[in-house]
Amino acid sequence: LAGCATTTDGAAPGQVASGETTMPMICNADRVQGYVGGQADQAAGAAILKDSGARSLRWGPPNAAWTMDYRQDRVNVQYGETMKIERITCG
Repeated sequence: LAGCATTTDGAAPGQVASGETTMPMICNADRVQGYVGGQADQAAGAAILKDSGARSLRWGPPNAAWTMDYRQDRVNVQYGETMKIERITCG
């Protein structure tokens, strides 16, 4: 029931107490399309996460089911049976 909770400092959701709006981290998949075709490994994941500006990374193994929830701060990396990156999207 956190949605019904009130804050004690008067800050609205998405704002700090001083009144400045916080900027969410938003994924930009266009900046990381150069990784498509590369090896799906820890180093690539770290680079994609950093270069996309996303806050979290979700790996998509072959034939895996994914939830359809959209998160603007997440980068999705799908790879095939040979561990090559096939698709990079945000959400």
